[in-house]
Amino acid sequence: MALVIVLVVLVVVLLVSGGLVLSTRTRRRGSSLPGAGAPPVVGEKAPPASPSARSGPAIAPAAPVAAATVDAAPAEAESPALAEPLTRPALRDRLGRARGFLSGYLDGVRARKGVDEGTFEQLEEALILADVGITTTTRILNDLRAKVRSGAVSSSDSSALLEALQADLVSMFDGDVGTLAFGEGDGPTVWLFVGVNGVGKTTTIGKLALRETKAGGTVVLAAGDTFRAAAGEQLESWAERAGARTVRGADGADPSSVIFDAVQHAASRGARLVLADTAGRLHTKVNLMDELRKVRRVAERLPGQLTEVLLVLDATTGQNGVVQARQFTEAVGVTGIVLTKLDGTAKGGVVLAIRSELGLPIKLVGVGEGPADLVPFDPAEFVAALFG
Repeated sequence: MALVIVLVVLVVVLLVSGGLVLSTRTRRRGSSLPGAGAPPVVGEKAPPASPSARSGPAIAPAAPVAAATVDAAPAEAESPALAEPLTRPALRDRLGRARGFLSGYLDGVRARKGVDEGTFEQLEEALILADVGITTTTRILNDLRAKVRSGAVSSSDSSALLEALQADLVSMFDGDVGTLAFGEGDGPTVWLFVGVNGVGKTTTIGKLALRETKAGGTVVLAAGDTFRAAAGEQLESWAERAGARTVRGADGADPSSVIFDAVQHAASRGARLVLADTAGRLHTKVNLMDELRKVRRVAERLPGQLTEVLLVLDATTGQNGVVQARQFTEAVGVTGIVLTKLDGTAKGGVVLAIRSELGLPIKLVGVGEGPADLVPFDPAEFVAALFG
């Protein structure tokens, strides 16, 4: 009997041990199967199914709502930016790179004993490399050659040739003084800003707003760039510094409607000036330029008075800036140029090319990041700075 009990106990132990081993092997085989992983954490939600795995049609994004006016009133206390005076920088100090680029060539001309064809070849190389362009360079040198032949410039004095060149460059601008026009009626004046992406339109508007409010004007900023992320926020930030108001629309809204609302808002508040931003666009895209034409037509509607269509150009783009200026002028009738980043790697000659080939006045130049670094263009000061 005892032997039977012992045998029964052994059988039970063997059965239990075998079940444990089988369970362990099963778990190990299961962990090696594809798709097996750690157990879910308690309280963690399962990840949503991918769009392709969902049933039914995809939900289309909501259409942008119509432009809405955001009346950002200036703070009661005067902002620090308004309290600080705007001290105009000296162009000579800010155009150091452009001046340094030309100085080697000009020093080489001064060192020559007289004026000969080698002198003109040296000047030609300098002007072309300075982004003046072949057409404008040829015109300038032909005029200088004629003066040497007529005796107006001595062929034995290379310094006199450089003085004549400097005078010719200043005369190319025909008295441009960098002023922006205001309307004469009761409605607000509108300045419309256009250009490709990344040239500094929004920053230019902010600096101008600060300048005009310091001069005692009331300014409304129209956030017509409704496609670039944070463009509206950037403009509002400048408005706070300048004590101006901002009119914005929803992301992706029709920019024309934003500018229309801004003009109406300015008229109702008796504001003197509307500075209208637009989305950057490639000058080669026909549909985008057509949209810009529409923006201009809306900006011209009463009670607004559109007096300036300002093309903002990055000075470092060189001769491509001439191409942009030509295309935008044909599309929307550009009235003047704002040339930014002139203190950087720009060589400065594109200013001469734009004025000579297109007849467009240079209104403002940007020579730094500060609010005071957007200055009216002064031809004599600019050319003197290039010559050192």
